[in-house]
Amino acid sequence: MGRFNVYQENYTDTTLVSNVFIDVYMKDANDAQLKIYLYLLRVMGAGLSTSISDMADQFNHTEKDVIRALKYWEKNHLLSLKYDDSKNISGIQLLDVSGKSGKDTTILASVVKLPAKTDVPVQKPEFVKPSYSADELKEFKSNEEISQLLFVAEQYIGKPLSPNEINTILFFFDKLGFSEDLIDYLIQYCVDKGKKDFRYIEKVAISWAQENITTPKQAAKLAGKYDKSVYTIMKSLGKSGTPTKIEADYASKWLKEYGFSQDIIGEACSRTVMATDKHRFEYADSILSSWHKKNVHNKSDIRQLDDAYAKNKSAPRPQASSAGAFNQFNQFMHTDYDFEALEQEILSN
Repeated sequence: MGRFNVYQENYTDTTLVSNVFIDVYMKDANDAQLKIYLYLLRVMGAGLSTSISDMADQFNHTEKDVIRALKYWEKNHLLSLKYDDSKNISGIQLLDVSGKSGKDTTILASVVKLPAKTDVPVQKPEFVKPSYSADELKEFKSNEEISQLLFVAEQYIGKPLSPNEINTILFFFDKLGFSEDLIDYLIQYCVDKGKKDFRYIEKVAISWAQENITTPKQAAKLAGKYDKSVYTIMKSLGKSGTPTKIEADYASKWLKEYGFSQDIIGEACSRTVMATDKHRFEYADSILSSWHKKNVHNKSDIRQLDDAYAKNKSAPRPQASSAGAFNQFNQFMHTDYDFEALEQEILSN
């Protein structure tokens, strides 16, 4: 790749770093990303010449490490990359980070002198898995980092990887820009959930890329929104996959606000599954809310409620002397543990 012409007038031997960068962006960036961004500020201020290969040599990284770092900052709107017809990086612009979100698009400075043709569109991240050529696979095979990744993946999966599975891991590394540590964490995370299917692992990887996840710490923070107990509840209700925010909120309410144990929630889920195949979270929430109001703490409390409900249901209905008396009794039946009426109410919403 060619060298970049980098310049700025009124240079002083000082590199200025925005406080927003330090406060907002620095904590989530990895070592390579931080070094590359600070180095760009340095060469911009000094009017020095640099290139992808120079930056790689400067910090003992590969050129792909440098490119991944540049794309990371582009995703975070701290710089903009331009490409030539051969899809090589031909221009870089540092963007203003003075806004609170750091996502302003005002040009802070031109780091790279762009070629005459400046209308080349900025390349967007690709989340479509490619088919690599024999030469590309040969290059990957010679990369010690890739070899270690494939070995680690085989240990997690418990079998030799198929060509398609190898291709998927290369996709994570090459196109999604995942580091070795993040891919290691990704596969471990999925396997710990009992998911060894690479189609599932690929979906998780793409969702992380869309969330701009670049480190295991960020991935753990995202995954931490839904701990194991939430997935246990999902399974009890006959659901699979990642819970929606609404479903996770229901589970959080039952566990944290109501303080129910998993066996109480499991009982409500079992009754829900037997009663309906629609709106199951809403249905289970109605059951658990009723139990919460009635101070249920263990299964013996549930049995007492069941016995009381069965006794009330088997008792002869009093003859209503007026519509008001009937409505009062009817209201009692609708609010005191009547699952049939409850289901109809939920399904009608």
